[in-house]
Amino acid sequence: LKSPAMDSSMAKQKMAVRSISESVYVGMCLKMGTPQQVASRRDIVDIKEMLENNEMMKNPSRVMLSGSRREGFRLHGSDKDTMYWGNDHRVIWDFSQVQFYNTQEDAVILCDSSESPPGFTLLWLPMERATSEVLSACVRMHGGFYISSLKYREVMKSIIRLSSKTIHGPCSSGLYNGVLEYDEAHCFVSDFWPPSAYSWIDRCQLWPPSHVVNDIVRNGCHFVAIGHKLGYHLDNEWRVSFSQAEYKLVYSMNPTQFLTYGLLKLFLKETINKGLRDEDKLLCSYHMKTAVFWAIQQNTQPHWRPQNILGGFWVCFKLLLKWVYEGVCPNFFIPENNMFLSNIYGDAQKTLFTRLYRLYKTGITLLLHSPSISSYITNVLCNPRLAICTDELILTSEVEVDEDIFGEIETNDSICTLDIHFCERYLHTVEQLLSLPLTQYHIVMLQKLTAAIFQNTAFMLHNMYSYTGSNKQLYILDKLSCHMLKLTAKFGCVSDVLYIAMYYYKTFRYREALSVIDLTKVKLARPYLMDGSRVDRERYTEAVGGQSLSTKMRQAVVYDIHLYEIFYINELIPEQQSIAQNNESVLTIPPLVLLYMLEFLCSRHVDTMRAHRALDDLQVLVNHGQGQLVPAHPRDISWEILGICQQITGNLQAALYSYQQSLRQYPLNKIQTATRQRIQDLHL
Repeated sequence: LKSPAMDSSMAKQKMAVRSISESVYVGMCLKMGTPQQVASRRDIVDIKEMLENNEMMKNPSRVMLSGSRREGFRLHGSDKDTMYWGNDHRVIWDFSQVQFYNTQEDAVILCDSSESPPGFTLLWLPMERATSEVLSACVRMHGGFYISSLKYREVMKSIIRLSSKTIHGPCSSGLYNGVLEYDEAHCFVSDFWPPSAYSWIDRCQLWPPSHVVNDIVRNGCHFVAIGHKLGYHLDNEWRVSFSQAEYKLVYSMNPTQFLTYGLLKLFLKETINKGLRDEDKLLCSYHMKTAVFWAIQQNTQPHWRPQNILGGFWVCFKLLLKWVYEGVCPNFFIPENNMFLSNIYGDAQKTLFTRLYRLYKTGITLLLHSPSISSYITNVLCNPRLAICTDELILTSEVEVDEDIFGEIETNDSICTLDIHFCERYLHTVEQLLSLPLTQYHIVMLQKLTAAIFQNTAFMLHNMYSYTGSNKQLYILDKLSCHMLKLTAKFGCVSDVLYIAMYYYKTFRYREALSVIDLTKVKLARPYLMDGSRVDRERYTEAVGGQSLSTKMRQAVVYDIHLYEIFYINELIPEQQSIAQNNESVLTIPPLVLLYMLEFLCSRHVDTMRAHRALDDLQVLVNHGQGQLVPAHPRDISWEILGICQQITGNLQAALYSYQQSLRQYPLNKIQTATRQRIQDLHL
């Protein structure tokens, strides 16, 4: 029989575990994002894809963000995984499905899984008609034309625009602006659910909900260019990819389940794989995700709440330990596909099991090995009476949430096009989407994207017709361009006003441009502006706290100016040409740097004294504004612009110094070719 003292001791232990769980939950919210932050990230990515993949856009290919960023994580060092596939190629599982396609327009590809391990297949081109890229990746096998995964990876690597391109699994990897690592997988799509995954549908009794299951099955699957290491056709096989299904499953998790998944990812990185070489890291994030999927579906942990996040973690960890012991990790959709088969066996399997079992024996204190989590455990251990609040409204302030949202918008607002008809279709698609039930995150993202489209269109129209159109036609187009740019100033962010000043300068209306610059100076001097991660939180809250995201963006948000593959200012054409040569598409300029450059360029024609003051202000800004008024990353273009203005005034020694400083900065914009050419042109 239990004594009252024993009951009291057990009760205290339960309370302690509950408090530690709640503290870990709080720590994970702060590390991974609160439910509101995660929801905003997903909505912003979703609405952009809805635009890009809409039928009205008539894009020849589709795009889908996948991996942890699509799921809602924003972990430091994680890459951006993107999948691409052509609209006119469709994979079928048997010939009866040909009836759903027009074979005169669509290239039909047939799966041949007869000689492949579960979860893999050969792709046969029975009619031998496809794009030139696909045909160039084909090989002769079994008397037919098959698409080689190895050849297809090489073909697509040669045509995509990424710097430092390498092959990483089924992907081409590279760096965007020298900062964010990209993994791009060029794949094929099937509108049909794989027959080998039918058993998954039958398993979905408790989770996920039936509407999620139906949506997943209705959208089919993809095929990525990688074969099974132990298969007969390694260089020619394709892996069945459930990336689309997986992010929808993660979306259907409750906050505790999602953060348990995040906790496993951290534990993998900071404990299991700590100190190991890449080739020795046998477990990956995908194994963690699979464990969470199985644990939720098998109902091993009946209650997923903040108070028992440690219990959910422990269930998943024990499942991983069991899989390593048995050498079998069943794919969630096709259990016959053992994902340990090619690398976790023999001595490697024994070593990994020993490592994990040693951690298992320490109990839940194994999380003390994870720096990101340990402090939240020790806080409770050192303060047993500590009260933990898991309310997300208390965990993060309104300003912190807004910083996350507007940072996400800036990351996803790029619209790179030189096609005026594309812009027109884009606007029609936005109009169509506005009739749907949208969240506040959808709406503010659509505002920013529409502003970018208007800005691009205005400058494209001017560049297209300035030398070929009649005076009347030019007058009409000029009115239209000005109207679009003024609209963006009304529903875009604070710094979007500078596009009007650029347009006025480009069309020789210097006084009008200076009036806009004066207005912009006032707006950029507001003490409550949110510029990247720089914001006076108290003043921001006083000025726009409690207002809609749309209002906040119009009144208090400043973004860098992005110049795409359109010539906005003649003085910056060499820099834009330089980034194009380096397979980049955007020139990023701090708004204050552009403002003083425009003030200098315009004032030269109407007020030389003001031009001198503008150049002095620009010089002070570039020399002394690092990290505050001028962010550290785009300082290559900041020094470049200062040099251009100094060269225009004839101060060649000062210009040389500025260009040399530009070359010493982090090459965010890839403008070194232009900088070196400018130095040569000085003739010093």
